[in-house]
Amino acid sequence: MGEDDGAVREFVERMGPDYAARHSSAEIALHLALAAELGPSRPARVKVREGPGGRLDVTIVGLDFFAEFALVCGLLAAASLDIESGHVDTSASVAPAPRHEVLWRGRRLPRPAEPTGAPPSGRLIVDEFRVRRREGASHAAAELERDLERDLGELLALVGQGRTDEARDRLDRRLAERFSRAEPAAVALEPLEIRFDNQAHKHFTRMEVRGADTPGFLYALATALAMRGVYVHQVEIASVGHEARDLFLIATRDGRRIEDAAQLATLRAAVALLKQFTHLVPLAPDPAAALRAFSQLVDQVLAASAPGDTLSLLSTPGGLRELARLLGASPFLWEDFLRREAEHLLPVLDSWRQRPLRGRDELLQDLAARLVGATSFEEKRRVLNAFKDEQMLLADMRHLLDAQVDLVAFSAAITDLAEAVVESALRACLDEVARTHGWPRDESGRVPPLAVLGLGKFGGREMGYASDIELVVVYGFGGRTEQTGVDAGVFFEAVVREITGLIAAREEGIFHVDLRLRPHGAKGPLATPLAVLRDYYRPGGGAASFERQALIKLRRVAGDEATGAEVERVRDAFVWSEEPWDRADALHLRERQCRELVPPGRFNVKYSPGALVEVEYAVQYLQIEHGRRHPELRTPSTLEGLDRLQAAGSIDAARRDELRAAYVFWRRVADALRMVRGNARDLLLPESGSEEVRFLARRLGYAGPDWAAAADGLLADVARHREAVSRFFRERFGS
Repeated sequence: MGEDDGAVREFVERMGPDYAARHSSAEIALHLALAAELGPSRPARVKVREGPGGRLDVTIVGLDFFAEFALVCGLLAAASLDIESGHVDTSASVAPAPRHEVLWRGRRLPRPAEPTGAPPSGRLIVDEFRVRRREGASHAAAELERDLERDLGELLALVGQGRTDEARDRLDRRLAERFSRAEPAAVALEPLEIRFDNQAHKHFTRMEVRGADTPGFLYALATALAMRGVYVHQVEIASVGHEARDLFLIATRDGRRIEDAAQLATLRAAVALLKQFTHLVPLAPDPAAALRAFSQLVDQVLAASAPGDTLSLLSTPGGLRELARLLGASPFLWEDFLRREAEHLLPVLDSWRQRPLRGRDELLQDLAARLVGATSFEEKRRVLNAFKDEQMLLADMRHLLDAQVDLVAFSAAITDLAEAVVESALRACLDEVARTHGWPRDESGRVPPLAVLGLGKFGGREMGYASDIELVVVYGFGGRTEQTGVDAGVFFEAVVREITGLIAAREEGIFHVDLRLRPHGAKGPLATPLAVLRDYYRPGGGAASFERQALIKLRRVAGDEATGAEVERVRDAFVWSEEPWDRADALHLRERQCRELVPPGRFNVKYSPGALVEVEYAVQYLQIEHGRRHPELRTPSTLEGLDRLQAAGSIDAARRDELRAAYVFWRRVADALRMVRGNARDLLLPESGSEEVRFLARRLGYAGPDWAAAADGLLADVARHREAVSRFFRERFGS
């Protein structure tokens, strides 16, 4: 027997009897030749040939890595190829003894090293697929062969380095655009039949899956198995008409059959739900992110003690459609917020249409009722933040799913919630500090009043996703506490510290309390005496020129009404005084923002010329210039300010409409960037031609024949609004 015959025999023995029965001698020779070329720098070989009826035959031979089948299915789906049929085989381990080395034309078949991402087996995989091109795809076999081998090699290299999540992220980004071109299912979701058999094979669990064939389902299914630590040993893929009939041999990651009945039931439910969800992922702004988040959500639901009601919601087309849009809105939104609130997500999803967004007073009343039952300060913290997160989730959901909840309505809802939370936190913290020290009183026995005022987006009722709560806290007069005799200033300082700790928030995230705009900034007390505030904002006091502009947005949001009204009167005397407004200093500050806060060659949707701040500053400059003579211009709201400026004749209707459209546009872009990146400060527009700008356009609702066209539409609007705002700013203020 020759060397080649011996190599073929040993190779076939390693691949197993099923492999030998289904492949011709020519196919086996091809597989063996490709296997002989594998090594650490070339973990997979690919051959693509034209098949009958315009189909393609794809052969993949490679080193066996965990989740490799999912990566292969994903690459084929990303290339707009649908698998009609195929076989996936995995060899037995490469035996280390020299007698069992497999040689092919002078080369020993590789015994792979043990990278982090591969099972400790030294196995080989042989995949044979017949695929059809999706409409519009026009791959040449040679080009596809080159691209698949390159891309699969890069992904497997990442897996081998223990960077499986990075490999999956890279593939998911490619799949997102591919999925988005598909039409979502408009018919009732079809049932999926899943059967497990632990008697048919000595070492593996047999899983049979039958149901309507869906583009990308094999990738979704393989990914779901991999995420649950299920190893795929062998697959037989067949499509009969529009029905998929797939047969898997699977095991635990350490090579054992899956025999636990509860584990199999969970796996069956997860696979069935995921199959239904793949019908609808084209609805998601980021389809791949939606698919992954849904898989994780299903795991959490199935792990719950009583998942029945939740599973029924997940099984409805309406619930799945809304989940696709919600979960695909932002990976950060899922990872940082929705995932933590998953137990509330589905009940809210089930009821959000019957739960209108409520105003401040209703929210405050509801929260107060919930806090009544809290017996400790820590319990109050838990109740308050659970309420905040639940209501924030409802507002986010309505904003993402309800076309009637536009930017203005969303901002109002978030601001109302913030006011209710701040008012409740203030009451709880006053009681907590008084429990230790007693209440402060002056010589007449009066308790000093305390007011909380909002600034920035909070003061302007313009809060968005990841907005701070900017506060100034002021108390009316001094005194000492009844029990410990500490000064009122120390008492109220402790109250403010408790507030910042009571309202839980990510750093630079949603509802982060910001006190930097208080008098004297970081050098000033957290709670300011009213007399000190009056002195700071008097003519010749310590206030900087820019604070005159910032205080336009000052507004009482909680605490004593009379003290808040007095602070607003002090503000009015300062902002709308007869003191000349230093326009040159304001424009110099604006120029420094552009120079110091924006990297050269980049566009920041907040700080760059023509961006959001320039709209806000244009309104504020005009308010300061004309507000003394026209009290009706004194409003903290930018959009309301534009309307009032137009009514007063300070700008014409066309300029008002231009600036209004630009303001709403920049706010929407900023919110989308914050939602995607999870960082309230990173507002740099993605660069033209980048993958990120295509994702951003998709999330903002831009359409087109592909994502590149959608990105072009977004960038055209960026240029249009940027030019309109810059032109107005230059013409009106000489800069």
